[in-house]
Amino acid sequence: MQSNNPILSRYETKPGSSGYAYDEGVTAYQQAAAGGAGADVDAAFATVTAAGGARLTINDVIVKTFAVFVVTVIFAVVGYTFAPSMPWLMWVGLIGGLALGFVNALKKTVSPILVLLYGVLQGLFLGGISYLYSSLADGIILQAVVATMVTFGVMLALYATGIVKVTKKFRSVMIVALVSYLVLGIGNLVWAMFGGGDGMGIYGTGFGIIVALLGVLLAAFFLLLDFDAISEGIRAGAPERESWRMAFGLLVTLIWLYLEFLRLLSIVNRQ
Repeated sequence: MQSNNPILSRYETKPGSSGYAYDEGVTAYQQAAAGGAGADVDAAFATVTAAGGARLTINDVIVKTFAVFVVTVIFAVVGYTFAPSMPWLMWVGLIGGLALGFVNALKKTVSPILVLLYGVLQGLFLGGISYLYSSLADGIILQAVVATMVTFGVMLALYATGIVKVTKKFRSVMIVALVSYLVLGIGNLVWAMFGGGDGMGIYGTGFGIIVALLGVLLAAFFLLLDFDAISEGIRAGAPERESWRMAFGLLVTLIWLYLEFLRLLSIVNRQ
């Protein structure tokens, strides 16, 4: 399996050499079952269960994603509530979330506790920044939440029905677009730090709406890469514990999408 998501790529596998004792056990089990050798089937099944427990299913991903999402929402409410009196909570969430995000993305063995803690920290950050955005326009937070959920549903439907297919060329285009967008964002940040004002002005003018829309579309299309990587992981026979990494990857993209919607809506309300 090949994914360009730096988080979900931690459970990538190669045909015939997955790196998982679990996967090797699954292969042996399938081969023994096809040959009708009862004793070999039993031995292979024992290898599968000893190597990784249950095989990953879509239900595992749904349950873990829901758990991480609920934790994030709960602490987002906490962050929003205490934002006026404890603004530093947002910075704790931002810095801690970034650090823990890199740890979770690079960690070879996924840790459920660290994934949930990431949800806690990002929740505090989202609550704080949502409070700041709420002062720009009434209802902007609800609009961004609804837009994020609707977009998630639409992209899931497009992927599930095969209307949009994730190909190698599609992945390459997305990576180039992401790098370009990051360069633009970093350039704007540096300009703002040393030149003052609103950086290059790309987020505060009519052109800013176009840039913000591109950010929304990029984050939305990255959901397709997440869905495809999850599907490939299930087909490859990844162990059940990897559902936590998949939930983490989805949360990262959803947070990105939500922030892009907040930016877009804030620009629209300033026009």
